[in-house]
Amino acid sequence: MRDDAVRSSCFHSLDVLGAQWGPDIPWAALRLGFNFRGKHVPFMNRAYGIYRAAEAQRGKAALSLHSAYRQVRYQDSETPDGILYRYQDGPIDNHFNTWLRAAHLLDVPLVYFMGTRPNWYRPEYPVYVEEDHPQERTVRLTFGKMRGPYDEREPVHIDDVNERRYVVRQVRQRVHQAQFRGAVLPAYSDRCTICRLSEIRLLDAAHIVGDTEEGGEPVVRNGLSLCSIHHRAFDENLVGISPDYTVHVARKLREDEDGPMLELLKGFHAKPIVLPARRAWQPDRERLALRFERFAAGA
Repeated sequence: MRDDAVRSSCFHSLDVLGAQWGPDIPWAALRLGFNFRGKHVPFMNRAYGIYRAAEAQRGKAALSLHSAYRQVRYQDSETPDGILYRYQDGPIDNHFNTWLRAAHLLDVPLVYFMGTRPNWYRPEYPVYVEEDHPQERTVRLTFGKMRGPYDEREPVHIDDVNERRYVVRQVRQRVHQAQFRGAVLPAYSDRCTICRLSEIRLLDAAHIVGDTEEGGEPVVRNGLSLCSIHHRAFDENLVGISPDYTVHVARKLREDEDGPMLELLKGFHAKPIVLPARRAWQPDRERLALRFERFAAGA
């Protein structure tokens, strides 16, 4: 039995939480679970990576998997074709591994909760157990798509290998950025370093040196917590931050007159940014100097 109705209710509830919180959802919201035919159903069991909702499911396939933030014991491995997810310790036919392997046999969609910061998760769905490798005690997970009108979306298993690889690559990029964000934003107490905005749904982690450049590692000292507007302005070299942690607004913006939003932006010129309390998290001055040269040339 596939338990399609339970899975559909789970996915819809996550759509609602995603609209409320954004792509990363706190455990405080997830722990409330979802309602299915009058029953309270948890999304996952944080004590174990493989979860089946006994309250609502009649079939034997897992409903969700999860990978904790900076998990060590069960470290998932990324490949171009998907994620290698390890069996639970113990007998190969224990109930956890039976649920995982049944998801492969029944080709059912799952939720994969990936930790992006302590007590925050990014749910990716639908996820499919594409291959089962009992000798290696691993399965390979791939990512499908939700298709159709928003209120009638259906999970789709992608069969084309090239399209599947493309989706895997997209998800990996999103998760890596989310984990970078999950490290940078708490360092700045979940505030924009320029304007102090604290609405987490409007905050990004901006790279000082781009992640494809030398020195562009996804570490806190190469990141800035910026609201969406200031992130875009920083990327477009309309706003720069000098190595002495001072905000600079491009001259062409300072000389322009285009309404109250621009006036507000210009008001941050020559003001200091808000720094993380821990010195080890403060922006790397050498990286800022390299980036500020680019800003100065364009400004």
